[in-house]
Parts: sequence; C-alpha cells; structure tokens
Amino acid sequence: MVVKASKAEKKIAYDAKLCQLLEEYTQILVAAADNVGSNQLQNIRRGLRGDSVVLMGKNTMMKRTIRMHAEKTGNTAFLNLIPLLQGNVGLIFTKGDLKEVKEEVAKYKVGAPARVGLVAPIDVVVPPGNTGLDPSQTSFFQVLNIPTKINKGTVEIITPVELIRKGDKVGSSEAALLAKLGIRPFSYGLVVQSVYENGSVYSPEVLDLSEDDLVEKFASSVSMVTALALAISYPTLAAAPHMFVNAYKNVVAVALATEYSFPQADKVKEYLAVCISCTFPSDCIVLYIFTKSIIIYHRMNAGPKQVCCCCCPGCWRW
Repeated sequence: MVVKASKAEKKIAYDAKLCQLLEEYTQILVAAADNVGSNQLQNIRRGLRGDSVVLMGKNTMMKRTIRMHAEKTGNTAFLNLIPLLQGNVGLIFTKGDLKEVKEEVAKYKVGAPARVGLVAPIDVVVPPGNTGLDPSQTSFFQVLNIPTKINKGTVEIITPVELIRKGDKVGSSEAALLAKLGIRPFSYGLVVQSVYENGSVYSPEVLDLSEDDLVEKFASSVSMVTALALAISYPTLAAAPHMFVNAYKNVVAVALATEYSFPQADKVKEYLAVCISCTFPSDCIVLYIFTKSIIIYHRMNAGPKQVCCCCCPGCWRW
C-alpha cells in the first residue's frame, strides 16, 4: 500500500528541490504558463531534458523558499527573483544557451479554441469565403454584423471581419461562431517573461539581439555621447579628435586671413596656389577650405590626352 505524503512533507521536499536547483543553476527563465495543459507541460519537459529543468509551484511557496535559501547562503542575488513571481508562472533552470532554450520552449505552442470569458491575446479576424453552413445560419451572422450572401446553397462571408480585439473577453456568440467555422485562433505555451543570470535580471528580448545589433547600438551611443560632449564643450575620449580638428580648422582659417605663417598653414597655402595656377582655372572649384584636408573638385571637359593639374581628382596627391 502506497502511503501518501502529508502537506508538510510535500512542502519540505519542494523546498529541498528548489534550494538544490538554486544552488546548482545560475541561469533561470521565468515563464508564464497561462492555459498550458499538463500534457503540453510534459512535452516541454521532455524537449528540454538534458540541461534544463522546469519547476512549477505556488508563488508563495517559491518566494518563501527563495528567501530561506538567500538567508541560509547569504546570496541575496536570488531575491531579485521574487518580484518576477507574479501570476501563473514557472521557473526553467538551465545550463544551456539561453536563446536556444527560449526557442525550444516556443516550439511547444498548441492551437486552442476561443472559450467564453478568455481574454484574447491577439486580434481575431474571420476571413472571407464559403463557410459551408446552410442558409438557416444567416441570422447568426447578422447578430455579429458579419456581411454574408448565399452562394450555391451555403453562407459565404463577403469581407474580412475583425471579430475579437486583443485584450477583449471572448463572448458566447463569438466563441460559438468560431467553433462552427472550425477556427482555433489562439495558441498557448510557456512564454518567457524574464531572464535571471548570475544575479542580473533582464528582458528576454535581449536574447534576440545579434552581435551586429550590439555593435550598431554601441556605435549609436558613442555618436550621441560625442555630439553631447561637442555641444557643451566637454572633453571626452570620443569627442577629443573632433575638438582637435575643429581647433585646427579655426587656426588655419585665422592664418589664411591674417597671413600668419606656420608649417601646416603654409601647406594649405601651397594647395591653394596650385589650384589658382591650374591649367583650367575656370573649372577648378574649392568646396571646403579650412579643414586638415582641403577637398578640391576639378571638373574637366578636356579630352583624355590633355594634361591635368595636381588638383584633378585623378591625382589627389595631397
């Protein structure tokens, strides 16, 4: 005869299991389990078997055990999990790649009918077309303001109709219609809400970022910091090169205006003298003067055998 464990014994066993998992794993996914059936959960456990463990339980029990474990070990980082335990959630402990585990969990979503009272997770649109229902069902569609016509003895929906909006509760008429049409609009499974890793908590969207995304975001941040530093004249490592260039521009501009001489300014004056003595002076246009490199665009109408000057874009000797 099998003796059933008492509630107290079950709590002790659960506490021991959760503490063991907290001790062994440093990566935890917090996943919502709304409308997930027991068979579906078993399939997810089998799919993750190897380097991951799925643990469900009452939020109050999990919070109590986490607090006890944090006090016992002195590792207060586990307390960051407590605010995440809201609603019907479970914990996925893993030693594998977090992104791969998240993708594996997402594979086990299953279609489900629209039941009365459920909050719609997505918009539900009934597509146009033949429903296969007999003309006696026309009044049913009229109640829901769905335009129909009779075609070859069956009811046909004329245009697509938004039957249920995201966030609205499913009514009895909507549920009955979707059941008649054989439409299972919703899909349910474990949905990762938060990621815990070595004491840090972040959104699961971070797992979808590629290396190129990170480089792009870093470059964008550096650009914003540089722009701010230049605007307020605050020296930073990113802004310093731009400040030097701007200072050089100003000094060269002053030297050109006042005939003041120093090596870098003399070089610029030489470039300008070359441009002035160009074989085709009417076609030589100075676009940008007071920078560390002066851009000279030489537009030529001459043939390929004619000799061009050193400021021709074919030379770019400077």
